[in-house]
Amino acid sequence: MKHFALLFSNLDQSNKTSDKLAALGDYFAHAVDQDRLWAIALFTNKRPKRQINTRLMREWCCEWAEIPMWLFEESYHSVGDLAETLSLLLPISEEIREESLSYWIQYLVGLEGLDEIEKKEKIIYAWKSLGKDGRFIFNKIITGGFRVGISQNLITQAVANTFAMEKTEVAHRIMGDWHPNTVSFQDLILAKNFSDDLSRPYPFYLAYSVDKELEDLGSIQDWQIEWKWDGIRGQIIKRNGEVFVWSRGEELISEKFPELMEMAKKLPNGTVLDGEILAFQNGQPLPFSKLQTRIGRKNLSKKILKEAPVSFITYDILESQGKDIRGFSMGERRAILEKIVFETKEENLLISVQVKALNWHELRELHLEARKMFAEGFMLKNIQSTYGVGRKRGDWWKWKTEPLTIDGVVIYAQKGHGRRSNLYSDYTFGVWDGDRLIPFAKAYSGLTDLEIQEVDKYIKQNTLERFGPVRTVKPGLVFEIAFEGIQESPRHKSGIALRFPRIQRWRQDKPVSEANTLSDLKSLLSEYGG
Repeated sequence: MKHFALLFSNLDQSNKTSDKLAALGDYFAHAVDQDRLWAIALFTNKRPKRQINTRLMREWCCEWAEIPMWLFEESYHSVGDLAETLSLLLPISEEIREESLSYWIQYLVGLEGLDEIEKKEKIIYAWKSLGKDGRFIFNKIITGGFRVGISQNLITQAVANTFAMEKTEVAHRIMGDWHPNTVSFQDLILAKNFSDDLSRPYPFYLAYSVDKELEDLGSIQDWQIEWKWDGIRGQIIKRNGEVFVWSRGEELISEKFPELMEMAKKLPNGTVLDGEILAFQNGQPLPFSKLQTRIGRKNLSKKILKEAPVSFITYDILESQGKDIRGFSMGERRAILEKIVFETKEENLLISVQVKALNWHELRELHLEARKMFAEGFMLKNIQSTYGVGRKRGDWWKWKTEPLTIDGVVIYAQKGHGRRSNLYSDYTFGVWDGDRLIPFAKAYSGLTDLEIQEVDKYIKQNTLERFGPVRTVKPGLVFEIAFEGIQESPRHKSGIALRFPRIQRWRQDKPVSEANTLSDLKSLLSEYGG
């Protein structure tokens, strides 16, 4: 555990990719196989099931440390991270045991089925057996807040570097529904005769945002242009008569979309399609809010299935007749895809329509229609491109629409987390409804560190009320809030919910009285909402 805690600390404290790769490489080179496997699992969101309620962990910590709960909560609001707060407040122990990462994870797994008293004894014993850094990692795993600034792409690169493998091969091996308790590191990563399980998806190929003039891309004839749909990116797999639906987040979501499972049974064996799951009806996509009604539900009622029917708009094929065809050109893959969609003849399997334009100027005009199509913009794919892994600059580009914006006033603030745990950096914004400010959005990203410090100073000097960690702020700061979509929401006081709100800029040029109104929001809802 000590070795893994050091790795976590090194990753958390550095912003340099080279330093992070070096730290990961050192860990993978020296850790035992089971620890290597669990490290990959933790960093790719394959975490053990949570066994302990965090409320109980707070209580047990206060009891052992002999401190009141209010002091714990104040410490937590100051630190900003529950696992770190626990590790700092727990008494120093002289009963340290040197055990591995995998040992402590299996220890946690073994808590399942125990009653509260037994769990308490086990957790206290673990806290006493671990040093401060080990406790921190242990608590991170328990609370499910295991986040550090590295991507799956970086993990893949580190494993590839350490074991002299191709990055694309490593990326494919760590995809899918594997678990450290059911596969060895040797079989998953190093086996020479690697055999895919039937459900294993391929790594998704991702696009960069267009950062140049369209004319710099060359002739428009060299590009396949499609609408960029606002849905759930996924892969549909049919192998040996079995069907699987995966999201880009590597979540097996087959049970969420029974109609897609039925459709996929008609596909030829050995087929893997890449595309977008959309709420779709009467020949056109529905707003993303319709799709959201199906996300997170354990049971899908007939009413939900009727009100939010889905289709799969496919735009690529990665496997055909059991053969990996990612190395084929975009044009070659498209021809195979068109044939399969045509022969399958299922109304909820659609092929992404290619957008035709004579030149880039004409395409710019069409781009203005994206939001009316419930699309986010265009995808531009070079017709000679192969299907890669992760992001590769030059072959695939996404050209998104400009976001919608509204000017809001900061009315509440709360301290952030991590390195912002001592600064008020999480804000709630309001718009005018008559002479009242009505909350309509929360946002925490978009400001520079210097701006956050300035806002923090204003909030501390202009606090009207305190409600636990939240401060009510004297109206005085106006920010332009950007967002991708807008919809009705009875759960919000404004009656409106925004999709992906973030701070676009600080409107220091605008007085509070000139911020937008609830009526302005409703006008946007009428024009662009669903």
